[in-house]
Amino acid sequence: MLTPQEVCARASEFRGLLRERAPAVRECEAIDVIRALEELKSAIEGAQAALAVEFDGLRREAEAERGVPVAARGKGVAAEVALARRESPSQGSRLVGLARALAEEMPHTREALESGEISEWRATIVCRETAWLSREDRAEVDRQIAPRLADLGSRQLGREARRIAQSLDVEGAVRHLDRAESERRVTVRPAPGAMAYLTALLPMTQAVAVYASLTRDAEGARVTGSSEGRGKGQLMADRLVELVTGQERAADVPLKIQMLISDGSLLDEGTAPGWIPGHGPIPASAARRVAGNTRGEVFLRRLFTSPESGELVAMESRSREFTGELRRMILLRDDVCRTPWCDAPIRHADHAVSHASGGATSFENGSGLCERCNYVKEVAGWRHEADPRSLSVTTPTGHTYSADTPAMARHIEAGIQRLTRAPLPQWERSSGREQASGPEQFAEREQAPSQDPEEVGSRGIA
Repeated sequence: MLTPQEVCARASEFRGLLRERAPAVRECEAIDVIRALEELKSAIEGAQAALAVEFDGLRREAEAERGVPVAARGKGVAAEVALARRESPSQGSRLVGLARALAEEMPHTREALESGEISEWRATIVCRETAWLSREDRAEVDRQIAPRLADLGSRQLGREARRIAQSLDVEGAVRHLDRAESERRVTVRPAPGAMAYLTALLPMTQAVAVYASLTRDAEGARVTGSSEGRGKGQLMADRLVELVTGQERAADVPLKIQMLISDGSLLDEGTAPGWIPGHGPIPASAARRVAGNTRGEVFLRRLFTSPESGELVAMESRSREFTGELRRMILLRDDVCRTPWCDAPIRHADHAVSHASGGATSFENGSGLCERCNYVKEVAGWRHEADPRSLSVTTPTGHTYSADTPAMARHIEAGIQRLTRAPLPQWERSSGREQASGPEQFAEREQAPSQDPEEVGSRGIA
């Protein structure tokens, strides 16, 4: 039996062997290797799940010996697993929840994963569809579906697991449906090409009714000749915007967003892209089109960056909390949660080195974090070290993970002209005492609070 150190050494050796492999000379050879590696990947994911449970147990035992209250034990485990797997903290919670469910309640699904017969995603589907069941009923679903785990597609597997679960606990299925309906929500997340996904999680009957209504309106526009060359999907999307906003045309919606862009790109013919915090770049021409097409008033705020690094300049505050312009600058600088691989929307602006430990309420010591990551860093053994350029996270096991902070001006054309030629009607200037200074100027527009990405929470897939 290999020790953990030997496993790490063998894994490193095998990675080297894969890089040195000879190219396939026959089609069947390539397919055989792809299949073998897929099975190996699934087996590795199964081993990772087992190790996550072992790590959780070791951490809880150590905390029990230190006298940590039962309710506080295990905090930070999911975040540490996420960092080790280079995933977001929310995904880490799902992975640890999956690992516990496989270890404690679903032995057949665990065996299929560890043997390479199914992927981690397929195992997740089964656990997710049975998370509301009792331990005994969940084990029964695991037993009944075991012979078909490797044969069903992902959708079929989810439906079969749901069918068995609902047949085992009819009343529980109704209660689960009621709980699910209480979790209805609307979320938004970035998409390629300066687009975004607007997602509504609705009861099935409502979702089908909405889709049918949009389809009917789109078909009506095509029949009456008012489609203006738009396809069915485009017509449905435009109709949705018009119905929600009350505008006559989707393109006429007044925009209230933040957008960072240099004066050269906004007012001249510069080519450097703008940047929408939390969503990413937008081509300069598209940014100018957005600014020019809106019928709402446009408020501009001048922000300044360093010409050498392209970073927003420092700000200080005597307050214990990050508020006002200092908080705004940190949120603009960090864009999304600074924790490596997290990328969740920023909810908290807080000290990297805590105020109680002497950390300053400053631009250098401030971090934009999601709620989960901000709470995790307060758990014993976690340490954050930050400056405007990067964040370094040290976990209780002594592992350190670092992430650079994206400088806005690295994505935006450097500019030093004053915004005196703006054709837009109204300026908004800061009235607070906290001020930025520096040679580059950027336009900013108001933004509504960003929404969390869609998440599916359940027992076993937290």
